[in-house]
This record gives sequence, structure tokens and C-alpha cells, in this order.
Amino acid sequence: MARRTDHGRITGRRGVALRTARLKAEPLCRHCKERGIVRASVTPDHIKPLAKGGTDTDDNIRCLCREHHDEVTRIEFGHKRRLPIGKDGWPIGSET
Repeated sequence: MARRTDHGRITGRRGVALRTARLKAEPLCRHCKERGIVRASVTPDHIKPLAKGGTDTDDNIRCLCREHHDEVTRIEFGHKRRLPIGKDGWPIGSET
């Protein structure tokens, strides 16, 4: 039996089956593909997040690579980009 969380996410075996089917249907990252880059999608992403009223239906899902999923999530929820830290304890690169 499929269960739903408070936000409407489908969990359990049904959730795993849906995730697998979605990644099989869209094996390439949608954002990379739009830019002519071939990169495997690894995460079904909610176009409108469940926490913001989105649904866990196929029309609200796009499959993305990890980098694009992290970027989209960061922007949607207002998180700052984390810079990698070097062995000396200082950030590597700069935030632009």
C-alpha cells in the first residue's frame, strides 16, 4: 500500500517503483540536455516543491543530475552555495 508523507510524497515500495520508472523514462538530466550536454539524471525533482504545494505526480517531475538538483533546490529554498574548504581551512574559490 502506498503511503504519503505530510507533504504528499509517495513512500515505500510504490515510491521506489515510481522513482525507478521516472529515471528510466527520463535517463538524461533535463537541464543538461537543454544545453546540449549528455549527463545521466540521478534524481527525480519536483518542479513545484511538495513543501510549496506541489504534487507527487508525473507532470510535476523532471529528472536532473545531482549538480542541477542541488542548484535548483538551493535557489528555491534560498540556501547559500557552499564553497569547498581547503586543507588550510579557507574556502576554495569565491562566491559570485
